[in-house]
Amino acid sequence: MEISGRRVRRFRMRFRRDRLAGGDNIENEASCCYCDLKISNFNEPIFRLGRRFSGVMKIWFSIGLGFGVASLIIVTVFLLLQFHPNPLFSNRLTSAVFGFSPSMRVSLSGIGYVLVSTVITVSVHELGHALAAASEGIQMEYIAVFIAAIFPGGLVAFDNDVLQSLPSFNALRIYCAGIWHNAVLCALCVFAFFLLPVMLSPFYKHGESLTVVDVPSVSPLFGYLSPGDVIVSLDGIQVHKPSEWLELAAILDKQNSETSNSSLYLGGSRRFHHGKGYCVPISLIEEGFNGKMVENQFVCPGDLTAFRTMSCSNAALREVSVCLDAKDIVKLSKCGDGWVTTPDTDSKSDCVCPQGELCLQAMQSPGVSWTEITYKRTSSQDCSRLGLDFNTSNCLGTFVFVGDLIAMSHSVHLTAYQPRWLFNFFGKSFPNILERSLTCTFHVSLALVLLNSLPVYYLDGESILESSLQSFTWLSPRKKKKALQVCLVGGSLLSLLAFFRIFLVGLPLSRR
Repeated sequence: MEISGRRVRRFRMRFRRDRLAGGDNIENEASCCYCDLKISNFNEPIFRLGRRFSGVMKIWFSIGLGFGVASLIIVTVFLLLQFHPNPLFSNRLTSAVFGFSPSMRVSLSGIGYVLVSTVITVSVHELGHALAAASEGIQMEYIAVFIAAIFPGGLVAFDNDVLQSLPSFNALRIYCAGIWHNAVLCALCVFAFFLLPVMLSPFYKHGESLTVVDVPSVSPLFGYLSPGDVIVSLDGIQVHKPSEWLELAAILDKQNSETSNSSLYLGGSRRFHHGKGYCVPISLIEEGFNGKMVENQFVCPGDLTAFRTMSCSNAALREVSVCLDAKDIVKLSKCGDGWVTTPDTDSKSDCVCPQGELCLQAMQSPGVSWTEITYKRTSSQDCSRLGLDFNTSNCLGTFVFVGDLIAMSHSVHLTAYQPRWLFNFFGKSFPNILERSLTCTFHVSLALVLLNSLPVYYLDGESILESSLQSFTWLSPRKKKKALQVCLVGGSLLSLLAFFRIFLVGLPLSRR
């Protein structure tokens, strides 16, 4: 965003524009590459507010001055780190700031969140400039929202002569006010995000189970889960938050790819091994279908799944290969050492089943996970009744996912909130909307802080750098001007290269 004063004429592009009449003798401008909307209705209210609390606001924006100068230095270091030889390092910085990685796909709803968040953050940014100027006795001429080429933006216009007459410290308070307000907005978003479970507690339960918000048609779980369903467990392990869902999926996927017999630990009490079996009655095995060997692979007809006896060192089992319906098998008792265990329930003979049953496991291809997902339907009133016991409810269902576990875990939208009643006034998606709005506003506001702290032309970083150089009284005006030009040219070029790398290429600029 930009404070328009002595820079407003320099920013305007040199081509013919058609002028549209606006109110209060202010003209809006439109052309093939630029259009804006100038608003002057808020001039008097903002000026009166700034003058009424002038003393408090000067203290407030003096704090912002310190933050703005520090941000200019930190962001310059951040800009240089974008050219780190390790691409993972720079990509992590990008993900932390903007909330996505260069390879991440943005959905249509995500674009909507970004647009709304941008309007909020830009308004907060420009309000900071306007209030800081009002506390110094300067009334803005107008606020403008513009689109230059394909890039949206906003600016606050002030009288150039008045801005030039201000001491550098007072001017810095105005220039730093925008990013200071954006930083405060980031802090408020974080604070509201962590207080959200408390604020929504009268209407929603939090952290008990995962609720499905949306299952896109491209998701491998489409048709198995529906919005509103509650995910109870993943491979027998109860999950409470979306972060736990992703973390557990990564652990299970790693377990599947392990070639040794070493164990993986989660939270110090849950242990994972490598064999997931079911105690299948011999009578059911005899009723099963025989598969065929095709290119050294055991292939089953239709939707049947190939099972074989689990090889256990402590049990003498006969070799069996049979095709069975996985929907029936997952309802049986479990065996093997691949399921979650605790120190109290760990057994030395995990492959042993009752008499008349054999321990069978599914034949898995390399890189393919066999994972049970237990869920609860909430589409009916009986299944949504408060206090319904998960263990005895007929609404519980279990299905097996066979495939890429990491891709599956990222293909569904989940929330840790559950409505306390079937007919909730706010709906099931309301907490998710609030969470995504706060998260998106945080990232957009943080992005504005960093963008406007860059030492580049036409942004607040230019004004902050120029006014900061005025404090170096031992430098001659010529040297100050030269230093400003070098910093701005270098910063602009580095910024263009960094953005090209992040958003267009996603590859490192330097080689090892």
